[in-house]
Amino acid sequence: MAKDKTIYTCTECGGTSPKWLGKCPHCGAWNTLIESVAESQSPVKNRFASLAKPSEVATLADIEATDMARTPTGHEELDRVLGGGIVEGGVVLIGGDPGIGKSTLLLQALDSLQRAGLDTLYVTGEESGAQVALRSRRLGLDGSQVKVLAEIQLEKILATLEATRPAVAVIDSIQTVYSEQLTSAPGSVAQVRECAAHLTRAAKSSGVCIILVGHVTKEGALAGPRVLEHMVDTVLYFEGDTHSSFRLVRAIKNRFGAVNEIGVFAMTEKGLKGVSNPSAIFLSQHAEPVPGSCVMVTLEGTRPLLVEIQALVDSGGPSPRRLSVGLDRDRLAMLLAVLHRHAGIACMDQDVFVNAVGGVRISEPAADLAVMLAITSSLRGKPLPKGFIAFGEVGLAGEVRPAPRGQERLKEAAKLGFSVAVVPKANAPKKPIEGLTIHAVERVEQAIEVVRSLA
Repeated sequence: MAKDKTIYTCTECGGTSPKWLGKCPHCGAWNTLIESVAESQSPVKNRFASLAKPSEVATLADIEATDMARTPTGHEELDRVLGGGIVEGGVVLIGGDPGIGKSTLLLQALDSLQRAGLDTLYVTGEESGAQVALRSRRLGLDGSQVKVLAEIQLEKILATLEATRPAVAVIDSIQTVYSEQLTSAPGSVAQVRECAAHLTRAAKSSGVCIILVGHVTKEGALAGPRVLEHMVDTVLYFEGDTHSSFRLVRAIKNRFGAVNEIGVFAMTEKGLKGVSNPSAIFLSQHAEPVPGSCVMVTLEGTRPLLVEIQALVDSGGPSPRRLSVGLDRDRLAMLLAVLHRHAGIACMDQDVFVNAVGGVRISEPAADLAVMLAITSSLRGKPLPKGFIAFGEVGLAGEVRPAPRGQERLKEAAKLGFSVAVVPKANAPKKPIEGLTIHAVERVEQAIEVVRSLA
């Protein structure tokens, strides 16, 4: 069988060179040659085989659409972000900071699947089999029957997958795997792209669900080529501070479920455990209401979460500071301008600090109203009423715009014992919600007046 040759392809013009050069000999561009593999002359071997069997052209109406069967992993929070469980032939990419719990969670999931009767395989490229076994003992997974393979060569991994035919396989991590067809080191762009492509084809052709663990850069993005995220079916990100016991797993891409779903876990001595009531994490326990605190209801995927927004307004110098943690800083400056122009509340000579409690990041504009009320409360030194919540987007003209799925937000707040809500008029329910008094407003100044009347 003919051996594949290594060539270098220019990313600008597509020209090739038998060796690496700093300058492309065809178009003259610098540092554009990337290592790749020339197609083998052997008719038996085809590196670029299709992921699916060839089929005839058909209309969408004639194609039978069937739901993909999902197998629960035994961890409800993980199943939530996966869209209900793992899918046969699916490829999942999970990334996160070192030590945040990726390997721990996957080892726990594999053990649960193994105990449920599925064959599993854990391929470790960063640890020995003894280290993985030691972790399983720490996690209390005594007598675990999960198969472990300590290997980083792609060809041997594929041969093992073909021989053992597991239902689920974890590759920890994709940056450690290398192919003999390339001469570059493991973790390089060419190696990551080539190995991920081969593993994806193996998953689609054999029906094995493959979970790839990916490293992240210091900016928090997955290391390697961006095409890595395009090739897989699901992309999950581990979020959270390693100094905190809580972790968030967020779905960035999911072909089998909703995106932006989150799973909340707590790190314990026995590994990661799902948190059944995540709203409790993001709410500080105050004996009595304090100035500068306002609770809002945000949506993470399909899950409504109650998050406490805290604001601190203090006298500043000639250049007052504007600092936000978990919220958009530019949007904070915009909200302060709206507060001044339309409600007559000036903070131009004050330092303003805003924080979303619990380390959660809120990107939706529905937090605007809660941020403004928290700032007003801190500036005046008067707390908001007990059991108070607010949400709504605020426009530059001072109007309060509706938030999506307002009914679900209000029901979640009522379920957790909140009794007073200030919401956009368009989100006011037609039928009253038991135990919850709702004040519907159309403008910022109306919301401020409602809060003054309740104080």
